[in-house]
Formats: sequence, C-alpha cells, structure tokens
Amino acid sequence: MTAEETDPTFEGLLTYIKEARGFDFTGYKRPSLIRRIGKRMGSLHIQGYENYLDRLQADPDEFTELFNTIMINVTGFFRDPPVWDHLASEVVPRIVSAKHEHAAIRVWCAGSASGEEAYSIAMLLSEHIGPPAFRDRVKIFATDVDEEALASARHGKYRAKSMEAVPEKLRDTYFRTDGDGLAFAPELRRSIIFGRHDLVQDAPISHTDLILCRNTIMYMNADTQSRVIANLSFSLNEGGFLVLGKSEMLFSKMRTFEPVDIKRRVFVKGRDGDQPVGSGPEEIGGETSTGERLAFDLGPVAQVMIDANGTLSHVNKRARDMLSLRPQDVGKEFERFEFAHRPIDLRAPIEQSQRTGGVIGIPEVASKGPDGRDVTFDIQVVPLVSDEKRLGTIVTFTDVTDLHQLRQDVEHSNRDLAMAMEELQSTNEELETTNEELQSTNEELETTNEELQSTNEELETTNEELQSTNDELETMNEEMSERSLEVAETDRFLNAVVTSVHASVVVLAADLRITLWSGLSEEMWGLAEHEVKGKLLQDLDIGLPMDRIRDQVRGCLMGSDEPDIVVEAVNRRGRSIRCRVSCSRLGSSREQEPDGVVLVIRDESITEET
Repeated sequence: MTAEETDPTFEGLLTYIKEARGFDFTGYKRPSLIRRIGKRMGSLHIQGYENYLDRLQADPDEFTELFNTIMINVTGFFRDPPVWDHLASEVVPRIVSAKHEHAAIRVWCAGSASGEEAYSIAMLLSEHIGPPAFRDRVKIFATDVDEEALASARHGKYRAKSMEAVPEKLRDTYFRTDGDGLAFAPELRRSIIFGRHDLVQDAPISHTDLILCRNTIMYMNADTQSRVIANLSFSLNEGGFLVLGKSEMLFSKMRTFEPVDIKRRVFVKGRDGDQPVGSGPEEIGGETSTGERLAFDLGPVAQVMIDANGTLSHVNKRARDMLSLRPQDVGKEFERFEFAHRPIDLRAPIEQSQRTGGVIGIPEVASKGPDGRDVTFDIQVVPLVSDEKRLGTIVTFTDVTDLHQLRQDVEHSNRDLAMAMEELQSTNEELETTNEELQSTNEELETTNEELQSTNEELETTNEELQSTNDELETMNEEMSERSLEVAETDRFLNAVVTSVHASVVVLAADLRITLWSGLSEEMWGLAEHEVKGKLLQDLDIGLPMDRIRDQVRGCLMGSDEPDIVVEAVNRRGRSIRCRVSCSRLGSSREQEPDGVVLVIRDESITEET
C-alpha cells in the first residue's frame, strides 16, 4: 500500500461518507477510490481531502455527484453475448429441469444499475418456460445502491439506440412503444422487483437459483470480496448458479463453488457432506454375561467397540443393521471397514480420545441409511479405561435425523420469512416511489390550481372594474342624455327667440366666423344656414357693404359700444333696401375676452313703406 492509500484524511473522508450517508466504501480498493474521488475533486478545483470533506458537509447535493462518479453504471442488454448464449443454452435449462413443474424460480441480479440485465434474464426465462409460467413462477430481484439508476430501471423504458443488442424477435415480443422509446411488457414487469441493496452491509437475498453479480465485486478489496462471496453462497440453493464478470474470479478458499465455464465465469454451488455413510459394528463377543450381552446388543443406540489393538470386538444389533456389518466381522481390523473412513474419518478422533482420555463429540454427520434415505448422526467416541489401563474405545451413533430435519425446517421458515420481509421491503420502496411521484404530481396540480385561482381572482377584479366603469359610463350617458335634452330645449328656445325677432340675426364667433344664421337672414339674403355656417362674414357675396360692418364688428370685439349704422344694401330679390345694423358683444363681462358678436340687421325700407 502506498502512503496515499493509508492517508488518514482520506480514510476520514470514507468514514464520514459511511456515517453521514450510509454508503460503506471502506471495503473498496483504495487505488480505484482515490482515482475517482480525485477526478471529482479535480472538476471542482479542490485540493486536499479535508477541503473536499468541508465541501460535502456544506453542500449535501455534492454527495450525489460524488456517488455518480464512484459508481460507474456500465450495463446493457445481453452485454457480453457469449455469456448470455451459455445462460440460454445451458444454465437456464438446468435450473428449470431441476425444479418441479410449478416450483418457484428465484433470480438475483446484484448491481443491476438501470435494469437492462434484469430484463435480459427475464426474456431468457420467459422464452424457455413461456410467459404464463414466467408470471406464475419467476421472481427476479434486481438490486443496486444507486437510487437514481433504480428509479430509471423501475420505469423499464429505453431509447431505441440502447435496444440494438436485443434481437428483433424479443424486442417485438417483450417491448411496447411508449412515446419516444420502448417499455418492457407490464404484465411481465410485475415479476421483477427493484430495490436498494448494499452487498457489503445488507443481508443477502435467500433461496435463489441464479445470481448475476457481474463486474460488481471487482472494485472491492480481498476481505470484502470474501464476505460478499460468502453471502452469495448462502443466498444460493444447492445446485444454484453464480455468474461473475469477465474481470472477476472466485478465491480458491471458496470450495462451495465449482466452475462450470471458467471462460464465461459461471460457477455452481456444490453439495456439502452428501457422501454415503460407511459400515459398522457386529455382534458382541468376549467374556460377558448373557444379560450384559443382550443389554448391549438390543440397546436403542448403535454402538461398536474397538479394542486397544484396533480390532473390532463388539457390535450391537442396531449398529449391524445401520452399518451393514455381519457377526463374523468381529475380530477383524477396524480400519478395513468403510465406516472407519466415511462419512468421516474416525481414526483421528479415536487416537485423540485414547491419548487424552476424554470423550470426543462429532455433531450432525450427514450420511445415507441402509435404505438409501438421508440420515444424520451425532457421533461420540468414548475411551474404555480400567485401572489406568486402556482397554479400547466405544463409538456411538445417535440418530438425530428428525431433530436435524426440524432444525432445517425452522431455518427454511426463517429464510422464507426473511425473503417475505425483503419482498415486502421492495414493495414498500416501490410504493414509496409511487407515492413520491403522486405527491409531486399533486403538488404540481395544487400549484396550477392556485395559479388558476389567482387568475380567476384577477378576472373577477377586472370584471368588477369593468362593471364600475360601465356604471360610470351609464351615469355619464344619462347625464349626456339629460344635457342633450337641455341643449335641444335651449336650442328650440333660442330658435323661437331668434324667429320672433323681425330682423336678420347673425351670430359671429371671435374669429368672425358665422355660428348662427336666422331664418329671416335666409329670407333676406338668399343663403341657407348650412351654406354660410363656419364661413367668414366678409367672404359672403351678399348685398351688404362689408367694410362698414367689419369696422363696427371689430370695435364691438374691442369692447367699445358701437352705435347702430344704417347702410344701403341689396336683398336676395335685387331690391335696394336701407338696413340698420346693430352690433352687440357676446360675453358675461367686459373684462373677459368676448365669445363673439351678435348682428341684428333690420330692413327699415319696410317700415318707411308702411
């Protein structure tokens, strides 16, 4: 190990990650960890593990980036095709053939990342036993420590490019078009359980028939790998298969596994202690009384006696039946018989018992009975000593098959219970994920509802403002209507007044433009009101001497009291007439600018003629 690998600040960083986040990287190979953590520190331009520890403590989100840097999720459908060809042609058929027709098949994909490997083995199993049997019999447990990868795997949706390794027939059978990608068939997806699991810290999933743990333990140190492999061995049923990555290999001390295909890293879990049990005792000989011989011969426990010379001297009936011995075998050398060597070698325990004078116990020795059934014995080796003289050894075989079976049943029940708890935990995790998604959706809907409510309130406010404006407009309209009536009434009154005056009445604005032209003016000068209104008086071509009248009007506008003038004019009929022109100033006071003038033109010729 280098000095950097034993740097206490680096180990302190790993300890903090373990305690703060629950991820134990202390069992991983230091060079790999240092390289990857250094890569993340380099991207942040941070020098020193202490400074990076400060960053982790100050920014909890940084751990996600670090974890994604350490755990490189490299996977794909049917990755390393020769391995999958071997699984399809050899391993899967052997697993299925070893099971009863309706027995469950359990698979564990450890380090499943984004799920491609779990879906790949699901397709192989479904192809071999058919989709209906797959739904009824198969459970695939896909685990990883990366929650983001598991979240992606649970959706089971992949882009077309990542599906290129899937044969077209399998792609058409097991995937459905979903938006811009393909999703695994939902009716088979229910047989695959995704859950978080740490190979180093968490208890293994039990009673599995196949474990895929590819390129997952290669980053761990030797001690951690040994613990993980031991857990994988415990997880597998006898005869179950373990598939490792092409860069991984079992340690030689793991004798529970036997290689099936070294090149493809496929191993099978062997059977421990299934060798047949050896032979045994014969009838009692020697100088003993008949009662003692019968008591020994008919005893409930199988016993054999071996003298100090290693010769078989006594065998009771139960031992003869169990070990297939004959009465004539008494007197022969003990080591000639099979039971001396199998299921265990008894020579060493007998020698130890003779040497120490103590009783040697060997519990739960598995063997085969005379009828071929599996039996389990507790073996005791008892030295025979009289007056410090060693006479021989008695070997006792106590049948504990029922007790052993009961213990196995209890262990089996405990494993089933643990498995049920694991399945329940995975289901709870999926429910939690679903609840989080539903909660997120609900929050989005609540936000949208609040926005809509706010918009509705704004519309109501706008509507109220529009209503208020409309009320004001209606009020103004009513006022305008009233004023229009008043103006019309005033106009009628003014017209009545003007009409009652027997003279030509002309009202001029301050700029000398005509604003009123009475009916008598039309009669006298031959021009209608609409022809003259808005025109300058001096621009009219009528029979009035405009020069004198213009001077009178200007003086009136200046505020002087202009006297009436008498002018000679010509009316519309071309008749000469004498007119008296009176000019009055329009305005409430002389201090104000005048609004105009009023000209009253009377035809005095009519008066004279009268």
